Amino acid sequence: MRERVPERLRVKREPQRAAYDRETIAAILDEALICHLGFEVEGQPYVIPTLHARVGDVLYVHGSAASRMLRHAAGGAPVCVTVTLLDGLVLARSVFNHSVNYRSAIVFGTATLVEDEEKPAALRALTEQLTPGRSDEARQPTATELKATWILSLPLDEASAKVRTGPEVAEPEDLDLPVWAGVVPVHLAAEPSEYDWRRVRDGRLGPPRTDG
Repeated sequence: MRERVPERLRVKREPQRAAYDRETIAAILDEALICHLGFEVEGQPYVIPTLHARVGDVLYVHGSAASRMLRHAAGGAPVCVTVTLLDGLVLARSVFNHSVNYRSAIVFGTATLVEDEEKPAALRALTEQLTPGRSDEARQPTATELKATWILSLPLDEASAKVRTGPEVAEPEDLDLPVWAGVVPVHLAAEPSEYDWRRVRDGRLGPPRTDG
């Protein structure tokens, strides 16, 4: 855990669930397939879903050159990127104590536009994040395709995670209620396919596999 956590990164509600170490944050970012990019344009907040990939201490976010909002975000505006992994439904005997088990990460910073020789490498990272090994299987992008693709770069200097695990909270007066309580595990699943998607293990999606 960092010695000093910036105020805007500090988890204030349920602070015991906070994690500020890079290993935890990186694992959540690496497993998630989709992120949400938040920013403001002329006083109007926007949050858009998109693809992302982490390379070391840098987070890449996918976009399009036709997006006015992304052009604004690439112009030095402050942004926020979040990802969430849902791990289970936490069902309690009281409605109030229902919850979910999850892993989430948030990144604050100023986005910059990826250009020149960094761009093909960033696009490869985005492809590998989604479908490991696919960059070596498919045709490489043309100059026109690269020009139409925008990629934002965001340092992981300001990032935190929040994680909930474990069973439901049980109030003493609720223990004898004839209501089932417990955790219902939740995971993403992939339908059978001819493609060997290296994020799938026994039908379940997870971090990229390291096998061939």
